[in-house]
Amino acid sequence: MGPRAALRRKHQSPRATTAEAAGLRWLRVEGGPPVPFVHSAHKGELVIDEIPHGEPNLQAAVTFGRRLAALHLTGAPAFGAPPPGGPREATIGMASMLNEPAPEWPSWFASHRIEPYAREAGIDVSEVFARIDELAGPPEPPARLHGDLWSGNVLWGADGQVWLIDPAAHGGHRESDLAMLQLFGCPFLDHVLGAYQEVAPLADGWQARVPLHQLFPLLVHAVLFGGGYRAQAISAARAALLG
Repeated sequence: MGPRAALRRKHQSPRATTAEAAGLRWLRVEGGPPVPFVHSAHKGELVIDEIPHGEPNLQAAVTFGRRLAALHLTGAPAFGAPPPGGPREATIGMASMLNEPAPEWPSWFASHRIEPYAREAGIDVSEVFARIDELAGPPEPPARLHGDLWSGNVLWGADGQVWLIDPAAHGGHRESDLAMLQLFGCPFLDHVLGAYQEVAPLADGWQARVPLHQLFPLLVHAVLFGGGYRAQAISAARAALLG
């Protein structure tokens, strides 16, 4: 069973609609996870295919891991590169997110994904910022990221496939998508990661870098919601420094 109907969804701003539509189109690659087809995006209204929900299962998880690896390997022009037609000033959830292309990941991540949100949340990440080159791990080429890959944006379809929805797509480090997938839990996560590594093995030490990559979404949540997310962001920063 595949897509059956169009879903109309009103966004808070035309910019968010443009960003999501561009992201969905960019993530639709051969061999990658399926994404809803974009019928139109105009004046804050996005019309996409509605995907009937199913139940998580092992085979779908394995296929998803392989397809996610294929998506990442498709690549991006630069770290921070927006999807074609996507805005430079984009969004992640209800927060603003700047897509500013850069040739190297560590300095880009520190400047555009950590520092602005840490400053707004009132969290001192100066040591992470100072050691970012050391903490980043081996250099990687820019990957084509979903960008907001928590479990709520991973849709287990009635057709037996795992679909990607609600992206904050940009060029980035592939470990960032995987770290966010681990942050809030995902069914059959070990099988997803195992299948991913069959296609695109991760660099040594990737597990130790998970807190570094989780720092960005946790800082975003700390800015938006405060409370326990602020404490989690501080813990992630400390864990990142320990490696």
